[in-house]
Amino acid sequence: MTPILVCSTKPSLFGRRAASGFTLIEIMLVLTILGMISILIVPNLGSLETRTFNAQVRQAMSLLNYARRSAVVQGQPSSALFYNGNLDKDEIPQARTNSGNWQAGASTLVRFRDSTDQEIEIEDFVEIKFYPEGGSTGGTLLLEQDEQVVAIEIDPFTGRVTSE
Repeated sequence: MTPILVCSTKPSLFGRRAASGFTLIEIMLVLTILGMISILIVPNLGSLETRTFNAQVRQAMSLLNYARRSAVVQGQPSSALFYNGNLDKDEIPQARTNSGNWQAGASTLVRFRDSTDQEIEIEDFVEIKFYPEGGSTGGTLLLEQDEQVVAIEIDPFTGRVTSE
């Protein structure tokens, strides 16, 4: 069995032993590359929650617009149900909604302000109903996550859905 040496003990061209290891420049180069990679990656990780919240807002608006279109096209009332994540699937009243349900994310707070400006935090659910002639029960859904607050307004006369 022949022993395997990790470093060479043969003398180099100039009569000295060849050194093994990394030079200071090589180490600095590797650290610089790692620093640049971390600068590119770390900001994207921080905005992941923001992108999730924005996706939830878009999903809520899509559900409301779908319920509005369904009521007008089908000629019968259509509703959308909004609830926090503390309801079980069995507790969701499926018979009340024909357009769909929307569940808040884990860190999203949902409040509802009705047409009389009475604001409540949604503990169970809130139903927003759209009618065939274009009207709705109206109100404002307030979605909040950390410092971000988005108000989705539903006009009671036209049923239009807008966000601020």
